[in-house]
Amino acid sequence: MKKLFLIRHAKSSWDEQGVTDLKRPLNKRGKRDAPFMGKLLHKGMIIPEQIYSSPAVRAITTANIFANELKFEKKNIHVFESIYSGGIRELEDLIQNFDDDYNSVFIFGHNPTFTVYANHLGDKYIANMPTCSIVGFELNVKRWAEVERGKGKTFLFEYPKKYFK
Repeated sequence: MKKLFLIRHAKSSWDEQGVTDLKRPLNKRGKRDAPFMGKLLHKGMIIPEQIYSSPAVRAITTANIFANELKFEKKNIHVFESIYSGGIRELEDLIQNFDDDYNSVFIFGHNPTFTVYANHLGDKYIANMPTCSIVGFELNVKRWAEVERGKGKTFLFEYPKKYFK
């Protein structure tokens, strides 16, 4: 049994003139939400064996904050351009090439790809993955290469606005 967690980056800032999309930082709400959601996973004993992230500043910052809350070595976060620039085919290709020694993997990335992929993989419809949301899947597979459309049982969907109104 494998477990995959798609985690959309925390809320980012659009306020800084001249900052490229790749370099947009987290805003105040994002800096509040990311540690909260990391702690939520830690309390639920959901700990990754591996973390992958988009190279976008908002995604890697979110991954680093979660890693801190989960006592995961930040130096072991793997950054892949395809998480930022690719679609669901590239994302699934990345997943299918994960090391089979890992049974619990987190991926930090972006919409619309994450929402589309959550519906491609899982058994529950998700209209939208809000910022800093987490969707968890149980995959009844022995090898990551077996991951494909409809193989996931969606067992977790958490997002900050459930807790902060």
